[in-house]
Amino acid sequence: MAWRWNPWRLVTGTGMVAAALAGLLLAPGCSRQSEWAGPQYGSTPAAARTGLVYRFAVHPLYSPGKLAKDYQPLMNYLNSRVAGVQFELESSRDYGTFEAKYRARGPQFILANPWQALDAMKVGYRVLAMAGDASDFRGTILVRRDGGIRSVQDLRGKVVAYPAPTALAACMMPQLFFLDHGLDPMKALVNRFVGSQESSILNVYEGLAAAGCTWPPPWRAFQREHPREASELRVAFETESLVNNAVMAREDVDETLAAQVRQGLVNLGSTGGGRAILKNMETSRFTPASGADYDVVRSFVGIFELRVRPADRP
Repeated sequence: MAWRWNPWRLVTGTGMVAAALAGLLLAPGCSRQSEWAGPQYGSTPAAARTGLVYRFAVHPLYSPGKLAKDYQPLMNYLNSRVAGVQFELESSRDYGTFEAKYRARGPQFILANPWQALDAMKVGYRVLAMAGDASDFRGTILVRRDGGIRSVQDLRGKVVAYPAPTALAACMMPQLFFLDHGLDPMKALVNRFVGSQESSILNVYEGLAAAGCTWPPPWRAFQREHPREASELRVAFETESLVNNAVMAREDVDETLAAQVRQGLVNLGSTGGGRAILKNMETSRFTPASGADYDVVRSFVGIFELRVRPADRP
């Protein structure tokens, strides 16, 4: 079915952060992990490592430290559900690093944004599940409450922060939103790519950007973990929804194993412990999905590239 772009929604409304947060204002740094092509037996004792090791790379929703805190419980859950293998969480310092990893067919499993899911399909990854609800995948454009931004046109000539050019909900969808509201993002804005969702939010808080683009889960997490700082920000605009992030397996991963991972994710919300893991990740649930569910993203990207810019270049 042909995809049609719906009208956008506008949400109207009316100091320095701690040193621990300040380091997130620019692209987060972390040491590059060694590139490694396939599962292998670990060298640590069997009590600590019981079988084949599979890398599970998550796109940089957060800084590596926060990503580990929020997603390691999911790895522990999968390790308890799938016998004979061990899943290791792998973070990336920025979007480009994550994309280079799956393009080199490194991790066996990935959690990718919808644009990255299309890109990963080209090199042999298949979709197992969707993370969260489609309605939760939308661009969220934050401003300071005291920043004087009331309309899209108020951003003309100002700095807007994004995690990366390939952040679908937190860059591409907002940039098309701006264009649909009479503000060409490639000519009328100063576009700044700051490496992570947290960085985008914090650049607004610190006054380094007039607006910062993110999407609901990182914004909810920021409100929960940093309520004082969040109280100085507000959602000025939101885009329509698309389809949510994809859990994917490399094509050479055994079908039975991939099915076990899919079922484990789908069943995650059936226990109290699983629901706690989902809440910590700001993810409502996992549902079975396939590559066809991401055809709507192909339609969006076609429109975006025709009207704004190449998707993988700022």
